[in-house]
Amino acid sequence: MTIQLGIFYILAVFTVWAAAVVVLGKNIVRAAVALIFTFCGMAALYVLLDAEFLAAVQVLIYVGGITILLLFAIMLTSRISSATARVINDQVVLSAIAAAGILVGLIYAAMRGIPALSGPPRLPETTPFLGRALLTTYALPFEVASILLLAGMVGAIILARKE
Repeated sequence: MTIQLGIFYILAVFTVWAAAVVVLGKNIVRAAVALIFTFCGMAALYVLLDAEFLAAVQVLIYVGGITILLLFAIMLTSRISSATARVINDQVVLSAIAAAGILVGLIYAAMRGIPALSGPPRLPETTPFLGRALLTTYALPFEVASILLLAGMVGAIILARKE
């Protein structure tokens, strides 16, 4: 077993453990923090795949933006901490059937095998292209999305204020 394979297994176990805490946790704040760890584990797996740009985007967008916004929404909502808030899923049986079906499909795909390749295909350099596109062609939609997220945050703060 190579060092890279050992690191992959450690990261995979860590990421799956954090994802299980997100799904099975009863405390929503702990689940949100475990979601941060899940996203960081995915970013580390992207680094192992030599996709550093995707890892950086994962950390910046998901960990730095989406999850923090989710934590703010949780903390600004007063009803979350009340005793009447339910955390139980009513569709456990349907979820278990869907999960079992996906597991059977994954086991079938793993047993069938993937044909061996001579090596990983050479991918074009997409990072400079994406950077130029975000700063030229898609600059306006990118800024509109950021203003929309800011407006949602301000709206959540205004609604959550107790007056």
